[in-house]
Amino acid sequence: MDRTNKILIYGVGNEILTDDGIGPKIVKHLSSELDSNMFSFETSFLGGFELLEYIQSYKTVIFIDAIRTKDGIPGDVYYLQTDDFKETLHLSNIHDVSFLTALQFGEKVGLNIPNEIHIIAIEIVEDLVFSNEFSPKVKEKYPEIFTQIREFIFQLTSKNEINKII
Repeated sequence: MDRTNKILIYGVGNEILTDDGIGPKIVKHLSSELDSNMFSFETSFLGGFELLEYIQSYKTVIFIDAIRTKDGIPGDVYYLQTDDFKETLHLSNIHDVSFLTALQFGEKVGLNIPNEIHIIAIEIVEDLVFSNEFSPKVKEKYPEIFTQIREFIFQLTSKNEINKII
């Protein structure tokens, strides 16, 4: 498979831990609506070094993950890049190196790291309770969250197509 001409959409989280599974669930939902000739879809609950294997050789990667901030409102969607990176729940974890360290290591050892990395983080409520369902606040906002993310991807895709022509 030629990864260089596709955008990887990667959902990070554990689908059986309430809101923590929002990344993988959104990616699965997107995979039913977006063109598989233009996009690749992956999900995992791993972070750090493990991600390097999945993202190498793609030019663009969009991570979708859960986040809990001090004053965050459940369902808020944050759009980040590595330059303004804030730790999400899985992209960096206490059992592994940080996501940014993993990227730097990958570049140093010659891996083909993506030129463009976007991180979409969704503010959640609960990530420690076993459940396949979202918490009520996140469940209520899911349609809005999904629509925002899909629109972001459409805008990003349009920008990338324009840049290919120029």
